[in-house]
Amino acid sequence: MAILNILRYPDARLHKVAKPVTEFGDRITKLVADMAETMYDAPGVGLAASQIDVHEQLVIIDITETMDDLRVFINPEIIWASDEKTIYDEGCLSVPGIYDGVERPSKIKVRALDAQGVPFELAADGLMAVCIQHEMDHLNGKIFVEYLSPLKRNRIKAKMVKEERGLERDAALRAAGRRY
Repeated sequence: MAILNILRYPDARLHKVAKPVTEFGDRITKLVADMAETMYDAPGVGLAASQIDVHEQLVIIDITETMDDLRVFINPEIIWASDEKTIYDEGCLSVPGIYDGVERPSKIKVRALDAQGVPFELAADGLMAVCIQHEMDHLNGKIFVEYLSPLKRNRIKAKMVKEERGLERDAALRAAGRRY
C-alpha cells in the first residue's frame, strides 16, 4: 500500500470528469487499498479517485470513528434524492482547513458497484448521504467550494494558492538541504 498525493484546490485536474470503471481485478483492489491508506492518513472520511489524479468513477467512504467500515462505490449514481434539504458544514481533503455550509438533499438512494464489480443499492441519510454526494461531485469535476458565494470562493482560492507556494518553497529548501 502507498500514501498517494492528494490534489489541492484550485488544481485544474480536480475539474476533470471521471470515466466509468470497466475492468475489475488487482489494479482496482490495489487502488482501493492505496486510497484507503491515503484517506485514513489524511485523516478524512471520504476520497474520490479524481482527488488523486485518477479520473475513474471510484469513491471510498468511512464515516466511523473507529475507521473500520470502508465503503467502496464504483460507477455510483444517485437514483433518488429527497426534496428535504440539509445544510452540513463540509470540508475536503483537497481544500484543507476550509469548512463551510453546503445545502444538499438530506436523504438519497445510490446504486453502485463494489470493489469486485458486484452491484448494490444503498439508502443513506445524515453524514453518509452528504459524503456520497460530496465525493460524487468530485467525479463530476466539482468541488464543494463551488456551492459558496463567488466572494468566499475567491478568498479560499487565494488562500490555497498562497499555501501551495509556501509548500513548494519549503520542499525546494528541504531538497537543497537548507533550512530557514
